[in-house]
Amino acid sequence: MGKALAAWLLVAGAMAAPVVSPRDVVQSAVSRVIIALQRADVDVPDASPNKRLTHEQRRVEIRRVATDLFDFDEISRRALSRYWATRSAEEQAEFVRLFTDLLERSYIGRIEAYSGEKIVYVGETVDGQFATVRSKVITRRNTETPLDYRLHLKDGRWKVYDILIDHVSFVSTYRSEFARIMQRESYAALLDRLRKQNIDAAALVRTPRNY
Repeated sequence: MGKALAAWLLVAGAMAAPVVSPRDVVQSAVSRVIIALQRADVDVPDASPNKRLTHEQRRVEIRRVATDLFDFDEISRRALSRYWATRSAEEQAEFVRLFTDLLERSYIGRIEAYSGEKIVYVGETVDGQFATVRSKVITRRNTETPLDYRLHLKDGRWKVYDILIDHVSFVSTYRSEFARIMQRESYAALLDRLRKQNIDAAALVRTPRNY
């Protein structure tokens, strides 16, 4: 009887657990990033010292959010497109590592430029294993930039595999750039460029911004 009751409670708990929608996933991640930025802002009057984050702690938190939100393996595969299948497993792993490092550093650099813009979530569309979360960024001058997230279900979780900024696909932009490099030069040249961009991005991220 005890085991039956425990099993029933487990099933009931699973049935009662709220379903996390794609919009919830995106909105939660963005909120976490904004909170991290605010906690690192020394000009916030109600931020006590023990609640503040150092620049390094903030970047660690933003990187953690990015890892939770983005499917970097899928982004890498889509960005490399038809060239992905011609690479060995070791080469694919190396490409994912280099590209992920670049994306994370670039993501941190862009996020740190945030200056209080308003983010409005317009809605979401779910089609089986895929979804789109539509939002827009409104500046203090009331200019609007559409920002759409494309997600898919992976291991029971919604993960972002592409972002459309002002209707331009983030993945498509990289795909075109990568294809051009490999057609004109080589795959090795592409990796060299990624390594150099990572070094440049690392130097930029290491430089604290004044708030």
